[in-house]
This record gives sequence, structure tokens and C-alpha cells, in this order.
Amino acid sequence: MREPRIALARMRCEKGDAAANLDAMAGYLRAASAAEAEIVAFPEASITGYVDPDRYPEALARLDGPEVARFVALTRETPSMTAIAGIVEANPHGPPYLTQIAVRDGAVLCSYRKRTIPEEEAHLFTPGPPVPAVFTHADLTCGLAVCADIDDAAVFADCARLGARIVFECAAPGLYGEQATRDWPTGFEWWRGECFTKLGRYAREQRIWIAVATQAGRTRDEDFPGGGYLFAPDGSCAQQTPDWSEGMLYATVPRAM
Repeated sequence: MREPRIALARMRCEKGDAAANLDAMAGYLRAASAAEAEIVAFPEASITGYVDPDRYPEALARLDGPEVARFVALTRETPSMTAIAGIVEANPHGPPYLTQIAVRDGAVLCSYRKRTIPEEEAHLFTPGPPVPAVFTHADLTCGLAVCADIDDAAVFADCARLGARIVFECAAPGLYGEQATRDWPTGFEWWRGECFTKLGRYAREQRIWIAVATQAGRTRDEDFPGGGYLFAPDGSCAQQTPDWSEGMLYATVPRAM
């Protein structure tokens, strides 16, 4: 059995434009299939965009809603490929969740609600329960983490405890400052530093692989740093993208730890 090949999408995800985002994701999935990737990870909130629920209440999605249904349907066109994507999920009991799903062959394998909500966004989003999410692809057990979970080592330890050999960190860290004067290299290097410092350490501590897929580029009111990374169980970065541009990073995950 060959080593699993993964694809990490650095994608621009426009806020509140699920139709356009899903069209783009369909293209990424076709490209990944042509490249013989087995698992494709899209960034946090890739379907809905990373919306402020107070400003874009109409953009919130449901796990049983049409936006997720279309994404699930896309995986029927790429048999045996697992795809990971995110939504801002409507919550009838309070602020929405930031939710990531793993899908294969037209069926949802698991969903995960982001556990770590930064203090400045506590009024906008509800943290998910402290329950890890794992799924299997062939004989590879995978875990899910979302953006600010990078600040909680327990998220990665919990996935490892359930047997995950790789955790997918799907992210959309917004950049500070005015868009008109955006310093893209500084924003990219900031997020790269966060990943190297924290995810490299978690990978080494848990003896797992950690893969990162980050939103990239300019949306209508916020910019994102991009970046795709794969950290090895010794904490080193096995592969990385050179800059903040959109695109796909392909990598293999060796079976031997």
C-alpha cells in the first residue's frame, strides 16, 4: 500500500458567497484528483467564508443545509478521496460555531466544532465541546483542529490519544491593519512563525504529523496570510509553501513514524 498523498488548499474564500467558494473548491478537488491526492484539506470556513455573524447573518450554514449538501455531493465525483471543509454553523441556542467536516464518497465522516475561541471573538462564536474529532482514511487515522486551536495543546493531544497519526489544522487567521496598506510578507511570516513554534512542538510532543491549510488573499473586508505546512513527528517542517499565494501544496505522509 502506497504512502498517503495529501493536498493542502490555500484558498481565497469570499465572505457570504458560498456558491462561488464551492465552485472554486470543485476545481481544487478536480486538480487534487488528477494529482492522485487521497485527502484534501480546505481552510476554516472555506464554504461560507469567515463571516462576522452580526454583519452577515444570512451567510450562516447548517450541517443539514444546502451548502454542505453541495460540498458532500462534490465528493461523489472524486471517489475514495476524503475532503475537509468548513462553515460558520448556525446555532439555534446562541452565537454560531466554527465547524469543520470530513467527507468521503458523498457521506459525512465526522464534524468538529472549534474548541478555542479568542477572547476578542467570544461574543461572536460559541466554542465547541472539548471532544476530539477523528476519522480514518484507509489505514490512516486523522484528527481535526481549527485555527485558534493552535493555542491549545490539548486539542492535538486528544487526537493523538485516539490514535490520530496526522492532525489537519484548518485555519483563517485574519490579518490586522488597513487593507489599503497591507504588508503581506509580514502577515505571512507572522502566521508561519506561529505554525513553526506551536505546531512543530505539538508534532514533536505527540509524535504525530500536523498539516496546515490556511485561507489566502483579500476578501471584501479582511485579508488572510495563506500558507501550507506539513510538520513531521520530530517537529521539523517536512514541506511548506514559499509565500502567501493561493494554490495547493501536495505532500506524502510516510507510514513509518
